[in-house]
Amino acid sequence: MVLKGSAQISTAADGTSALEELKNGHFHVVLLDILMPGMDGLEVLERSQDLENPPQFIMLTATKTIKTAVRAMKLGAFDYVTKPFDVDELQLIVQRAAETGAMRSELDTLRSELGKHYHFDNIIGTSAPMQAVLKTVSRVAPLRSTVLLTGESGTGKEVIARAIHFNSTRKEQPMIALNCAAIPANLLEAELFGHERGAFTDAHSRKIGHFERAHKGTIFLDEIGDMAPNTQATMLRILESGQFTRVGGEQVVEVDVRVVAATNRDLDKGMEDGTFRSDLYFRLNVVAIPLPPLRDRPEDLPLLIRYFLEKKSREAGVSLRNFSAAALDAMMAYHWPGNVRELEHAVERALVLSDDTPLGIDDLPSKVARRADSGDSPLALPTALSRTAQARTLNDAVEELEHRMILHALGEAEHNQTRAAEILGTTRRILKYKMDKLGIDEGEGQAGGTLESL
Repeated sequence: MVLKGSAQISTAADGTSALEELKNGHFHVVLLDILMPGMDGLEVLERSQDLENPPQFIMLTATKTIKTAVRAMKLGAFDYVTKPFDVDELQLIVQRAAETGAMRSELDTLRSELGKHYHFDNIIGTSAPMQAVLKTVSRVAPLRSTVLLTGESGTGKEVIARAIHFNSTRKEQPMIALNCAAIPANLLEAELFGHERGAFTDAHSRKIGHFERAHKGTIFLDEIGDMAPNTQATMLRILESGQFTRVGGEQVVEVDVRVVAATNRDLDKGMEDGTFRSDLYFRLNVVAIPLPPLRDRPEDLPLLIRYFLEKKSREAGVSLRNFSAAALDAMMAYHWPGNVRELEHAVERALVLSDDTPLGIDDLPSKVARRADSGDSPLALPTALSRTAQARTLNDAVEELEHRMILHALGEAEHNQTRAAEILGTTRRILKYKMDKLGIDEGEGQAGGTLESL
């Protein structure tokens, strides 16, 4: 055998036994003869595509015909070799097939890990506004509906877009993201829809656009409010028919793409002043999901700080450190106009520029530190969290804030746990788990008051 010594080899005498071997073992490359007694090679190839991890198939035949070759490739064959074959050529084809299989396996693993990363349970937000967002996202993700995400810059629109994709039936297909504001208006249409050779001065060859690359998958169009009117017209046609033509071309291209769009602009105002087409808006606005700014979900801030501390310490290769209570007070008092993205950068800056343990108020950006003593923000931590600053940790801060919020909700709900869970934007089961963890008795709870006083 020409491959002996370079690979671990198994053999099968006919198609039926070959299929059994494939079901019971794990193979990277299969050399499959088309003409075999009983079940022929093409049938084995077709049935093998239902396996969980099908190998790369190289078809062997004594008589190469175009019809047979085309059918084999359509059924998923890696290549097609005619007997008698050149030994060196066959070894090279086998090597290429093994490398392709390895890359495909790695890609599948990466997709699986991405899917886990963007699972709803991994999106940080226990506040009522974020729980409402996640409830809507979980409902719309399995569908093919167009989604419009709105919210200030830095609120996590791309994270939500990826969660929609990786929790949909399209998760095995590409997700292509494009920031419409980052591409000059005269080049955006070519980026989205591609162009033919000679369409403009620098178009030396045909280019496939983002929509074709996202076929069967999802395209995320960030800052769609900045899209030029002529490109908006083409976008409308795609949403209505799934068809477009490349720039400088005449051939109609059909695609099956789910569109998730996002903007931090007021599109209602854009329609009024004529910068955004109303017909496109209504096509995009099938399911609208507004993302709350960080200042409207203060209870999520300690959780996000802890998450970014762990993430950035791993990425930067530095030891994990916590913020002092004084630094936490300053961070809770700040309004975070840049939202989650600004918070992430502030945490990273503190970690990489300081060796202090814990991280102090001087390790924060000056505009954050200045708010430490203002006391005018609803995000300020309870004064109890400022005591024994050096002894407290971020986990302590999170648990005390959760403790106070649960007591408040129980008081508002007159100790009805189901109603209290609704106030907190969670489930009764999770609320009961939190109560047991924090040592809260079922009869505890403070009536009245506001969240600002917690």
